[in-house]
Amino acid sequence: MEAARQWPAHYVVFDLVHAGGDVTGWPYQRRRAALEALFADHGLQAPLTLCPSTTDPATARGWLEWTAAGLEGLCFKRLDEPYVRGARSWRKYKVRATTEAVVGAVTGSLAAPRTVLLGRYDAAGRLQFTGRSTTLSQAAGRALADLLAPPTGAHPWQGWTFSAGWGTQRALDVLLVEPDVVMEVAVDVARDSAGRWRHPVRPHRIRTDVDVAQVPLFGEGNASP
Repeated sequence: MEAARQWPAHYVVFDLVHAGGDVTGWPYQRRRAALEALFADHGLQAPLTLCPSTTDPATARGWLEWTAAGLEGLCFKRLDEPYVRGARSWRKYKVRATTEAVVGAVTGSLAAPRTVLLGRYDAAGRLQFTGRSTTLSQAAGRALADLLAPPTGAHPWQGWTFSAGWGTQRALDVLLVEPDVVMEVAVDVARDSAGRWRHPVRPHRIRTDVDVAQVPLFGEGNASP
């Protein structure tokens, strides 16, 4: 109950599939208008929340600045498209930022690291775990292997355990490394209530250039955060 009071949950509605009958065959533009009318007619307010939606690119760009509030990105739907069950016909643009983090451990082996566990130093100078990468490419793994070394003394994560994944109690099998390698990484900017990244970090550069694919920002249709 205390957590519910401190971090109240909201039910965010972004589409309408039933209104006195099946409306999945309606185009999105009509479903959205019916959803907005439903909120207006019944005076629905928080914790019931209508997801913002726009067809204005300038407004959508402004929403991308909401990352401090935990916004992950934008979803795009065609205005004339019906709701398609069992298929993801919409597209998503996820906001990412580039930052630096310290390699504190790896999975796999030092000669062939599979993923890296990254940390940032807090105000007290302690290396705090912030996230784990997705699987490294072979090229990135080889470049990183040349820089890794076992700890030369007491490691700040000695005795720590790391979860193998969300929703599992299984501990991840990791190898601690000397925390003297800094990676430039592209990360999801959405964070949880503790300020941690909610999604895995992705390698961007390991003291050598690694290209990052450019994602188009806007396409035809409707956007919502």
